[in-house]
Amino acid sequence: MQNLNRRASIAPHSPLLCIGVFMQKFIISLICCLLPTFALAAAPEIRDNAPDRHIVVKGDTLWDISAKFFKDPWKWPQIWGMNKNTIKDPHWIYPGDVIWLDRASGTLRVGAATPSGDVVKLTPKMQVQGSEHEAIPSIPASDIRPFLSQPLLIEENELLNTSILMGTFEQRVILGDGDVAYVQGLPKDKGLLWQVYRPGKTFIDPDSKEVLGHEAIYLGDAEVEKMDDISTLRITKAVQEINKGDSLIPATDEIASSYLPRAPEGKINARVISIYGGVSQAGQNSIITLNKGRRDGLENGHVLALYRKGEVTQHKGKPVALPDIRNGLLFVFRTFDKVSYGLVMQTRMPVELLDSAQTP
Repeated sequence: MQNLNRRASIAPHSPLLCIGVFMQKFIISLICCLLPTFALAAAPEIRDNAPDRHIVVKGDTLWDISAKFFKDPWKWPQIWGMNKNTIKDPHWIYPGDVIWLDRASGTLRVGAATPSGDVVKLTPKMQVQGSEHEAIPSIPASDIRPFLSQPLLIEENELLNTSILMGTFEQRVILGDGDVAYVQGLPKDKGLLWQVYRPGKTFIDPDSKEVLGHEAIYLGDAEVEKMDDISTLRITKAVQEINKGDSLIPATDEIASSYLPRAPEGKINARVISIYGGVSQAGQNSIITLNKGRRDGLENGHVLALYRKGEVTQHKGKPVALPDIRNGLLFVFRTFDKVSYGLVMQTRMPVELLDSAQTP
């Protein structure tokens, strides 16, 4: 018994145990020191000139409002205290609402109370409930609305099964509003409303050389007047000249223009393969095409950082590639399997072909 007591009194002071206790205290202290750093890095940074409040006016967007207060307006869940798994539609703010900045939590909120908790007395008035169409959008809806319902990309399997205008009434060469055209073998289960397009350039991945799809040049709309082996269509809208040999695709409903901006959960490294309009450079509010799509993890609402490829310089007689330069932010609003379309939200210099878009 005396030997056991003697061992018990000595064990706590053994060198091995002392080292273990020291390491445990060191790790706990290190975690405590780093926690504030982690929290600071994860939280959006408030602008130095950020106001305490903002009154929403017609024409505002959630992105613009966030940019008034924070340097990273795309950090949506933190800025608005949202959870992307529970809030899918951020259309809940209307002109006249007051947006308050809570500097303590680094978030924005809508309400009549001041950040200090004081209650603002409201005069009695009739409450008018705003409709969904009056709510302010996440981003400028007018910039992307034409690209939500028009055909942008024709994938390889669609190109093989496309329907083609085989003839025109009175053998007209150019079709416009109200003109009649004929199509053979038009599918009867795709509805009566169709869009006319002309295949444009083929998108090829600059790295793997894989065919990603074919650009669809939107020409106008058509409606079936008589469905048969050779169907009769009338052109209801022509934005460009429509000719015999042009292709048809079923009309699609407009995709919702309300998105929850957020960073992708995984690593994305895409390249700019096209700029809408056939130009070589893009500025703010331009539409660009990426060589990554749904199969790569991209979703509507994802925000990517744009990078300009670093130049190659000579150093000690050898070529040296300089680091890429962060250039701006891109908002992805429409995705296909292998390709995505995005709106340039911010840019310091023109975006060029083959610039990269990465997880910010």
